[in-house]
Amino acid sequence: MNQEKMKSLSNGVMLNAYPDSIGHKLSDTIKMLQKPEFKDVFSLFYVLPTFFNSDLDRGFSIIDYNINKELVSKDDLKALKELNIDLKFDIVLNHLSVASPQFKDLLKNGENSKFKDFFINWNEFWKGNGEVNDDDIIIPKAAFLNKLFMRKSGLPILKVPFPDGTEKPYWNTFYQDIKYNKITIKDIIEIIPQLSEKAELVCHKINSVIDKNKNLSSIDFEGFHEYKKDLLALVNRKATYLGQMDVNAKSELVWEFYEETLAKVKSFGCSILRLDAFAYLHKEIGQTNFFNKPGTWNYLERINKIAQKNDLILLPEIHAEYGLKLHDEVAKEGYQIYDFFLPGLMIHTLEKASNKALLTWVNEIVEKNYKTVNMLGCHDGIPVLDLKGKEVNGIYNKGLLEDNEIESIMNTIMERGGRVKNLYDPSGKKISYYQVNATFFSALGEDEKKLLLARAIQLFIPGIPQVWYLDLFAGKNNYKAADKGGSGGHKEINRTTLSLQDIEQGLQTEIVKNQLKIIRLRNTSKAFLGTIEINNSKVNELDITWTNNKEFAHLRANLNTLSFKINYSDNNIIKKMNF
Repeated sequence: MNQEKMKSLSNGVMLNAYPDSIGHKLSDTIKMLQKPEFKDVFSLFYVLPTFFNSDLDRGFSIIDYNINKELVSKDDLKALKELNIDLKFDIVLNHLSVASPQFKDLLKNGENSKFKDFFINWNEFWKGNGEVNDDDIIIPKAAFLNKLFMRKSGLPILKVPFPDGTEKPYWNTFYQDIKYNKITIKDIIEIIPQLSEKAELVCHKINSVIDKNKNLSSIDFEGFHEYKKDLLALVNRKATYLGQMDVNAKSELVWEFYEETLAKVKSFGCSILRLDAFAYLHKEIGQTNFFNKPGTWNYLERINKIAQKNDLILLPEIHAEYGLKLHDEVAKEGYQIYDFFLPGLMIHTLEKASNKALLTWVNEIVEKNYKTVNMLGCHDGIPVLDLKGKEVNGIYNKGLLEDNEIESIMNTIMERGGRVKNLYDPSGKKISYYQVNATFFSALGEDEKKLLLARAIQLFIPGIPQVWYLDLFAGKNNYKAADKGGSGGHKEINRTTLSLQDIEQGLQTEIVKNQLKIIRLRNTSKAFLGTIEINNSKVNELDITWTNNKEFAHLRANLNTLSFKINYSDNNIIKKMNF
């Protein structure tokens, strides 16, 4: 990518939304961006992956990387190009949907499938390194199992029924959704004729458990124990399921798929490509299977070569404790990094009226010349784990905040209505909070002065500022959507769809007008292409200046009163904003 393009991207502000976050389709978001109030506000747009064909986890279970025609059209892409807005997309490196063409071929053709090795058969992977349990699943040896980094309780598998009647466990690190359908008397008689006289009773026992959405283990098989395995196989075979199936990066077919996908997203107008879940891609017996080394680096280098051919900037996405220093390792390899530290630090800064922790991080960004994409809110939660310290090779690396300070942030957000996402150990025991789900506005106690100052600070620290659409309109926690969303509902608290009428009403409010004013400055001022100076200030103040030749932008903020001033140059004329 040419230097001029790189500069414009680094200076630009990025909108973040789903294709249907505003109105019903991407065209509605474009109508918003075409309004005079949005002129020169955004240079980039991170469109979340329901842009593509997907079926689970709000887009992150990809069926294929073709345009989702229900939400997106080629005219939309043309309109965004006319607005000079570059796109950022996701490629979900670690997994594909069970409904993907590759997995469907595997289901249809089994051992004869071209894609037999495209996904990871759990039992094949662990063969010789564990014991088979009663469900025909290999349980890895304790030394291996205890090392695994888990994203959900239980083993990371989905047991898939094949047309020939066999069931095979496939690696499934993230989401799955299994719906058990009722069986019939005829179903039972066909597989177990000897139960014909008692088929009605058996059918009732099984279906009553399915009706009540209880675990299959609660089915009473008294008197029918010898048929338990066959009956459960029947229930599983009739189930409908969705799942994000981990791909096998040792297969060259996977890399051919990546080649095709990167070329495709480039043709849609992509400039920045976020590598979702890339740290889980490399798998090896005896490793944590999260950022295995050196395997993850080797994969990342290989992906980067494909990206360079397509003129794409890569943004590897990792959630990990600050003390692990993975962010530093990724940055040293020349990659952009996601600033998952800023949201929690911002809340801490405003709640405690102290700049210490925030400036520790900002100074690290400046001194080490990190290329970051930062944010306040996003489609996911507010990271908590990321701020922690961590022991590495017997040495404890401090976090950006102490554990009690992190706990305070979490409790504050929870008291203001937030929901939680947890991490688990291999036994299913909860080991820590992963993130807290809330709108950023609600996390700040729905205080407009705090939100506006948070936005100003975000825009004055280094990195590409990413703005969640709902934060721009001071969106509040959506408890109804969270409650309705089931097991993954905690995320829906911060994904409220705004109508075009909501946009019109929001544009009349001071909080929206003022955010747009500051965002426009950040998006257009050449000062932000220059150098940053963190000026000396009291602990309850922030004083930051950007200069580029004769252009400058200067923020002075009082963390106690939440008031701030921005002085800046505009064609050699000094202008002021006071809030």
